[in-house]
Amino acid sequence: MPEAPEMQEQLDPAAQVSAHTGAPAATQVVAKSMLKLEARWSLALRIGFRFAFVYLVLYSFPYPLTVIPGVSYLFRWYSPMWQKMAGWTGKHVLHLGQPLQYAFTGSGDMTYHYVQNLLILVYAVVAMLLWSVLDRKRKNYAYLQQWLLLYVRLVLGATLISYGAAKVIKSQFPDPFLWRLLEPYGHSSPMGLLWTFMGYSAPYTIFAGAVEMVAGALLLVPRLATLGGLLAIGAMGNVFILNMSYDVPVKLYSFNLLCMGCFLLLPETRRLLNVFVLNREVAPVNPQPLFHRRWLNLGVLGVQLVFLVYSAGYDLYQVKQGLKQFAATPPLYGIYAVDEFSMDGQLRPPLFTDESRWRRLTFDRFNSVGISPADGPVQRYGAKVDLAAKTVQLSKRGDQAWKSNFTLETPSPGLITLNGEMDGKKIQAKLRKLDAKSFLLNSRGFHWINEVPYNR
Repeated sequence: MPEAPEMQEQLDPAAQVSAHTGAPAATQVVAKSMLKLEARWSLALRIGFRFAFVYLVLYSFPYPLTVIPGVSYLFRWYSPMWQKMAGWTGKHVLHLGQPLQYAFTGSGDMTYHYVQNLLILVYAVVAMLLWSVLDRKRKNYAYLQQWLLLYVRLVLGATLISYGAAKVIKSQFPDPFLWRLLEPYGHSSPMGLLWTFMGYSAPYTIFAGAVEMVAGALLLVPRLATLGGLLAIGAMGNVFILNMSYDVPVKLYSFNLLCMGCFLLLPETRRLLNVFVLNREVAPVNPQPLFHRRWLNLGVLGVQLVFLVYSAGYDLYQVKQGLKQFAATPPLYGIYAVDEFSMDGQLRPPLFTDESRWRRLTFDRFNSVGISPADGPVQRYGAKVDLAAKTVQLSKRGDQAWKSNFTLETPSPGLITLNGEMDGKKIQAKLRKLDAKSFLLNSRGFHWINEVPYNR
């Protein structure tokens, strides 16, 4: 028996389609998807989507495809292409004073990166204008939007898992170096201060990494992606503010990742506003399928879940393996007081006005040596210690030609004598090992009960 007209008016549009065609109620989801695909977006929304699509793909590609073993080889041309374009732009368009340099320095805020990001912005604007002219009659991009959201979820999810893995397995922020314990606060850089804070605070570092990994994992599960986006914005917002506050040279990259998290939540803006601000009831949403065939949608879901497991496992494994290379205690590891120091045969008394006299020396992790002068910041060097040959070779990170060679003697446990030459001057130093636990930062520990604040 057909329903009365007044009853049909109470049904939502998708239900009317179902009732009008005689289709079962289970097909209402498909009907809703059809109506969504037919809805007309505003001009501003269509233009904004075109820009966002080009910008996000240009900024992220070919990642995360390069995570797959063997695939990165196929895109070895991509980075050199950007280097050439950025170099040409810097020279002929921006008229920079010097050629752009691209080298792995650990910094993501090189001039090259800003020029590259500027080019991506320009290309996105130009592509958006051309796209708007050539495709001006299209009603919406609801279907293409689903694919873009999927791609951005994969990019941001994989990045957050990688970020978090380096914190959960504590490698990004190692324990404070011995030379750092000798350096006055005033001589540390803002980034060095942050690294010391994070390196000492193992529980906080692991917690921050766990939040990032959970956010990344949620983003790779479609029905949990909104929750993952909220958590990702919180995690990346914290990272971005830390980078800005402590001058960490990953400002540009972290800002783009934060923007990706915001982009993922744009379709959910009204629903989130109703829940968190207006205290209104929100109906559940059935995600629009990418394909009409169920098995294809299940296949896409399976790929995301496999990618989640692979990314987490691969990143944790890589961090663990990398950490093993530096886990072993290096030879002579410790802090040493310089009891005697002579330069060019002249004994130098321990005066704080003598900037050339060594006061303390550290043999540290990552094959490094820190020399603390009587006055001034700690001087850091790379070190090759060969106990069998009884030699120590120092090097400078920024000057590959610079070398300083010493012979090594250990007359008794805890005592070392170094004889060699540095910067054209003959040096002899007698060292005595100190107890690193004597520093308050290493000895204070954690206390549940504090009768008074122990703030030193």
